[in-house]
Amino acid sequence: MTKTRDGSAAQNYDPSDFPAFAVTVDVVILTMAEGLLQALLVCRGEAPFEGMWAIPGGFKRPTETLDAAARRELQEETGVDAASLLTQFGAYGDPGRDPRMNVVTVAYLAVLRDVKNVTGGSDAAAASLLPVADLLSGKIELAFDHLRILQDAIERVRVELEITGIATAFVGPTFTLAELRSVYEAVWDVQLDAANFRRSIVAEEGWVVPTGRRAKPGSAGGRPAELYRPGKSWSHGGPIHRTQRDERT
Repeated sequence: MTKTRDGSAAQNYDPSDFPAFAVTVDVVILTMAEGLLQALLVCRGEAPFEGMWAIPGGFKRPTETLDAAARRELQEETGVDAASLLTQFGAYGDPGRDPRMNVVTVAYLAVLRDVKNVTGGSDAAAASLLPVADLLSGKIELAFDHLRILQDAIERVRVELEITGIATAFVGPTFTLAELRSVYEAVWDVQLDAANFRRSIVAEEGWVVPTGRRAKPGSAGGRPAELYRPGKSWSHGGPIHRTQRDERT
């Protein structure tokens, strides 16, 4: 067999000699809403699994990259644009994971502090934020192997809470310590002692920087909580580790 300069085979070959399969992308979007860790899902508007909740995604077009496909599918199915925040975290190709044909999917993850104007589109009948706890427990069933993909995404974030500054991606540019603590509690599914958490964050310089401002007064009254912004230490890791966390049962 001879080859051309670009390394391709000069002679013809029969594509039917090779197994056929498709490539899809699935995009896990996580956010904190109403004090809960939530995932952005779509309700499938067509078979297979019509009427079931699923991770936004779809087939990669022949002329686009994986990243472009992930951005497009997320935008088309939910109206959400998270192009600059998407990162790959896994690939899934078990036989039978899609009843239509042999499909390999590449999974993406993004953490957003605010998800607005969610609208179902394309082949999605609807799009909505749903509590991750209800999804992981099986209270809400997911299509395809999307429960496994979601579980892997959550575990990825759980690890990254310890080694990156991903916790600050869940909150705004300024935040209260209670808001930051709620991120750890929701992702790790634990309850942390507020005083110990404050000491872990405030005692060592570089994690949070006081802004000199306070949050808006709540309906319960009392003195509003102090607002902080992220310090430089978040670029080197996280202040709390799962093996060292202080839990209350």
